[in-house]
Amino acid sequence: MQRVVLLLACFLIAGNSCQAQVEGRAASVYTTKPPGAGGTGKVYMGREIAHVIGTGGSAWLDRSSRQKEENSQRAIDSMSLGPESVVADIGAGTGYYTFMVAQKVPEGKVYAVELQDAFVSELKKRSQELGLKQVEVVKGGAMSLNVPDASLDLAFMVDVYHELEYPVEILQAIHKALKPGGKLLLLEYRAEDPKVAIKELHKMTAKQVQKELAANGFTLSRREDFLPIQHFLLFKKSDE
Repeated sequence: MQRVVLLLACFLIAGNSCQAQVEGRAASVYTTKPPGAGGTGKVYMGREIAHVIGTGGSAWLDRSSRQKEENSQRAIDSMSLGPESVVADIGAGTGYYTFMVAQKVPEGKVYAVELQDAFVSELKKRSQELGLKQVEVVKGGAMSLNVPDASLDLAFMVDVYHELEYPVEILQAIHKALKPGGKLLLLEYRAEDPKVAIKELHKMTAKQVQKELAANGFTLSRREDFLPIQHFLLFKKSDE
C-alpha cells in the first residue's frame, strides 16, 4: 500500500513539474510594462496587448452604422465559404458576424467561441430566436477554443486578436483545430492609416500581424485592402 501511495505521489510531482515547465515556457514569451492607455501592460513581440471590450461595448459591436463603416458583408463574401463549411468565430461577442456567416453555411457549422459569460448567454439566446441550428455557442478559455481538433475549414477573428491575453496559446489551439488546408482570417483595424479613428492599441499593422503569426506556425496566403478601415489577412499553416 505504501508503495502505491509513493508511486502516486511521484506521478503527481512529475505532472506538476511538467505543468510548471509548460507554464514557464509560455510565460517566457511575454514581458510587462506600465500599462498604456487602454492597455494591459502585457507585451508580446513588442506589442502591448489591449484590454478586452466587455459587454458594455455591445452597442458598439451592433451599431447600425457598422456595415457602412466596415463593409462587413464584403468581408464575409470574401471568406470563400461553401454550404457545408465548418467555421469558428473566435471572440464572437454579440454574434454580429456569427449570424451573417451562418447564412453562408446552411449545411455546415459555425462555432461561436466566446470567453465572457454574458456574451455566451446572449449568443445562445439569439441563436435560438433565429432558429439557426448550424450555430453552436462554445465557452472558450483564455488559452483554449474548446472545439474539436482538425474540425475547421476556417477560423476567423474580427478585431479580436489584439486583445488576446495569451496569443501564443490561442494560435496553437487554432493550428490544432484547423483541418488540413484550413485557414485563419484576421480582420484588424489598420494602424498604418492615421485616418482610422480607433484607439491605438486596438489597431495593428499588417507587418506586426505577420510577424506574430509567422512565429506561431502561420504563413500569409492572401492580403486584401478592399475594406474601408480594416486589414483582411488570410493565413495558412506554415507546414502545408
